[in-house]
Amino acid sequence: PSTLPERLYERVFAESYLYFYRNRERFSDLRIVIIYPSRSKEQSDIRPYLSQLNSPQVNRIYLDELGDIRSLPVWVALMVLTILEDEQATEEAKYLLTRSQRETPEPANRAIIDLLTTIMVYKFEGKSQTEVEEMLGITLKETRVYREIREEGEKSLVLRQLTRRVGELPQEVRQRVESLSLEQLENLGEALLDFTSMADLETWLEALES
Repeated sequence: PSTLPERLYERVFAESYLYFYRNRERFSDLRIVIIYPSRSKEQSDIRPYLSQLNSPQVNRIYLDELGDIRSLPVWVALMVLTILEDEQATEEAKYLLTRSQRETPEPANRAIIDLLTTIMVYKFEGKSQTEVEEMLGITLKETRVYREIREEGEKSLVLRQLTRRVGELPQEVRQRVESLSLEQLENLGEALLDFTSMADLETWLEALES
């Protein structure tokens, strides 16, 4: 939104302390980080919270004061990307993609690509996911959305083929098949061509799980 709630600090501190209270046994310390695009967006009435805001346990970050986006760690630079104008955001997004591929090992690089794509889709509301990917030079196969669609498609295909081969699958067997990775589903898609009964499928699954 263009303006942040004037009672943001009321909500941040109330919910943070309540969450900490309810999960006290899990945590030994409390840290609160509040991220603003700029100081001009900060809640104006901060007097009731001066002691909390000046505490070493509370950090306020203003994205437009972090410096050159290209000098920042990639994960921090992604936050700064959200406040840039469209033309600059596109240029810097391409730079961050190249830098991430060079510096960040998998699977972290995949996570960065997915997050960066999500940020740009949000910034360019009039463009589709595919249009944004083309604008950034990202191939569809690199995105989480594509991998999820491919996995769901492979799962649906394998289940249909199994039903034709060995009959309706019991719920327990169906769940085991649905939990397989994309690579395992592809392997099953090849193996099921030799199945003649439910026993063949169960033997294959047991061998995989052993």
